[in-house]
Amino acid sequence: MRVSRLETDFNIKLQYRHFPLHPETPAEGLSLEALFAGRNIDLESVQLEMQQRMAHEGLPYGARTMTYNSRRAQELAKWAEQERGDHAIHNALYQAYFVDNVNLAEINSLVVLATRLGLSAVDARDALTTGRFRDAVDADWDRSRALGITSVPTFVTKNRGLVGARSYEELAAFLESSGVTPRTPPASSTGSSQT
Repeated sequence: MRVSRLETDFNIKLQYRHFPLHPETPAEGLSLEALFAGRNIDLESVQLEMQQRMAHEGLPYGARTMTYNSRRAQELAKWAEQERGDHAIHNALYQAYFVDNVNLAEINSLVVLATRLGLSAVDARDALTTGRFRDAVDADWDRSRALGITSVPTFVTKNRGLVGARSYEELAAFLESSGVTPRTPPASSTGSSQT
């Protein structure tokens, strides 16, 4: 995936920040028709365009019919990042939401996702029911607002932003224009050696 490749090719550490995308969505979810009602959007065309974009990135994309409130999923992600120290939870949440049409507002569904990653069901449930990561997600939302972010994905470095799904080349150019240095490629192992 292009974002993982950026971490390999540049001196960066990817950090996910959460964004309040449709925070008014009820816990039971909302049909996409209801979400886009009155906006003169051809939902079938939008879905097809998304499938093509995701296919271009090598990502699966299902026949989504619903949108769900992602607040609890964001809290789970904050907890899981602390537990594992990696971004596997974001891939699992992507799969659940965009492919499997899972309601990310349901605690039981989120606990199942966590256990699939080898994380503790008891600890995941505790993190979600106690709201231990509520403040961390609130801080991300505040930072998103402060930076003027209005959509996802938005890539930010040094308080500069680039909005939308972008090619690897566009993202690399964005990093370089922000002063981020590429990693030095390893020395080539081809050629002759002398003993």
